[in-house]
Amino acid sequence: MTTLDAKGMRVQRGGKVLLRDVDVSSDAGEVVGVLGPSGAGKSTLFRSLMGDLEPDAGVVKLADEDVSAWPMWKRARAGMGYVPQSPSVLWDLTVRSNLETFRTIVLGEPGDIVETAKRVDLEDHLDVRAGELSAGERRRLELARAITRKPRVLICDEPFAGVDPKGAARLADLLEELAQDEVAVMLADHHVAEALRVCTRAVLLLDGAVALEADPDEFQRHELVRGRYLGTWTRSIPPPP
Repeated sequence: MTTLDAKGMRVQRGGKVLLRDVDVSSDAGEVVGVLGPSGAGKSTLFRSLMGDLEPDAGVVKLADEDVSAWPMWKRARAGMGYVPQSPSVLWDLTVRSNLETFRTIVLGEPGDIVETAKRVDLEDHLDVRAGELSAGERRRLELARAITRKPRVLICDEPFAGVDPKGAARLADLLEELAQDEVAVMLADHHVAEALRVCTRAVLLLDGAVALEADPDEFQRHELVRGRYLGTWTRSIPPPP
């Protein structure tokens, strides 16, 4: 059974088509990278999957249940975790309060957040204000909120943005660990090498449409990827043998 399955996702705003009948999916234990240049439609797609943006067409299914008409909070309670592109921590609250507030308001239930903090290496920062955390620590806090009750699906928009290489590597390890726990992970990021390291499958989004779907090795060597997406960045990726 496919954990997350979206078909025919279409979004048009102000006369411009942002998504063109996009089909994406992720199974339990899989990390799917949705990659592409800025403006390709990645954030629009993720917001549509989460119910933060109403698409003009398309169906979103969570474990075969149609959640297309569900609001964002209901999708979260059903097991869809989300790390948005823009910073979303509550800056004046501590790490502990951020996690407790999310559990109470979004998930509708209190719970022990210490184990979650340990999982993202923030157990020593529980009483530290979110505004005092480093960029990498704040990103780990946002991830912790999304997994405070084990999700079935985790959607991460630019999880490595603004994070130093060591922090990005730790975040990548966490995403791999979640996949090993049978979470269906979907991510988008401009840190191509880091994203492809953790992906089991990669989707190329160009001009709001799926242009390619392949395993990471084939993806980074594909002529379309190297020509339309990576461009000069390919000099940092080894050439095909």
